[in-house]
This record gives sequence, structure tokens and C-alpha cells, in this order.
Amino acid sequence: MDWMRRLLRRLWERIARRGGEDGGRSPRTDSRVDGVRAMLVKMTVEEFSDALAAGTPTPGGGSAAALSGTLAASLALMVCDLTLGRERYAAHEEAVRSIRERAGALRRDLLALVDRDAEAYGEVMRALRMPKESEAQKRDRATALAHANLFATETPIATAEACAALMGLVIELARKGNVNAVSDVGSAALLAYAGLRAAVMNVRVNLKGIKDQEKAAKARERVRRLEIDAERLREEALAAAFARMNSL
Repeated sequence: MDWMRRLLRRLWERIARRGGEDGGRSPRTDSRVDGVRAMLVKMTVEEFSDALAAGTPTPGGGSAAALSGTLAASLALMVCDLTLGRERYAAHEEAVRSIRERAGALRRDLLALVDRDAEAYGEVMRALRMPKESEAQKRDRATALAHANLFATETPIATAEACAALMGLVIELARKGNVNAVSDVGSAALLAYAGLRAAVMNVRVNLKGIKDQEKAAKARERVRRLEIDAERLREEALAAAFARMNSL
């Protein structure tokens, strides 16, 4: 998951450099998540729902996808904590601890992506507002827009890949976690699946803005693999969850 954290740092560094264009004002508050300024993730559930329902471009489907993945990871962590330390599951203690550690890292990444998606879209909007009267301005605008569109595509790809990784953990947790929380494992699988598919939908839309055909082709291939993985992981996770339910 180091690649994802590098991507998040790159996204924030670009956003921070652009802060001066808004009169020195940051587009976020001074609250922080893992040392990074945050806004959406510090809202209450009701506030976020209101922001999502408002007639503004952000937050949108990309942030909602990342939140869906975050909720899935949170449920996985809950099930891990309901499993660890119980004699009945002592044989799976080490495996569940490993799942918990990896799910915790994915939760942090997905939580950051809730805000990153909105910021990436803001980068596209700022690039579109750049002047284009002279040839030099047109070139600068085209360059900025190309970079912004690439980041706007990479962000939901990161969300989709994090959700796919989480679904893999959920499959193992369905087999080894506390059987009394198996419905929560199934819920986590479906939330991660929804986050993955929603993120992929956003990638496909944003791909239209990438003029570099080689980069666009690579992104499409990643999306194609993710779509295949999504269906396989969903079926496997639900099969494992239902098998445990039937054992009750």
C-alpha cells in the first residue's frame, strides 16, 4: 500500500501548491487526518449527507465511493476486535491480527481519499478557469488540465484498488472471524464492492479528459481488471459469509 500513500502525498502537494491561486486560502479547514488537512471527513454524518445532496460538483460519487470503502474497513475492524482474545478463535488469532492491521491501513487510506477526490476535482476546475487568450496561456492551461485530469483519474483508481484489497481481507475474515458477527462481514463485503464499482464508474468518466492515449489505455486496463476482480471477490466473500451463517 506504499504506492497509495505516495499517490496521496503527490495529490496533496499539488493541491497545496495551488492554494495561492485562491488568495492564499486553503480549500480546507485546519483539522487534520493523518497530518493532512481535512474537511469532509470531519463533518458529522448529517453534514456530509447534506453536502452530498447539495447542488454542487463536490463532494460527489468519488468521495461517496471512498466513504463506502471506509465504512467497510471499519466493519472489518469491528469484527476483528470481536474475535481477538476469545478462546474459541485462538487458532486464528495471528491471522485475524494481520487482517486487522491491513484493514486499519486501508481504512486510513480510504478516509483520506474521501477528501482527495473532492480536491482532485477542484484541480480540474482550477485548470479550466485558467486564462487562454495567448498561445502561451493556452499551452499552460492545456498542461495544467492534463495533469489535473490524470490526478482526477488516479484518485478513484486508488479507491477502487483499496476496496478490492479490502474485499480480499473480508473473505478471510468471513472464514476465521467471530461467527456471531458474520452478517457484519457480509455487510463489509457489499460496502467494499459498492465502493469499488462506484469508483470505477468515476474513472471511466474522467478517462475522457486524458489526452495521453498511452496513459489512458493503461488506466482502462487497470479498470478492466478491477471490474473482473470485483465480481469474483463479491461472489467469494458472500459465499464465505453465507457458509458461516448456515453453520450457526
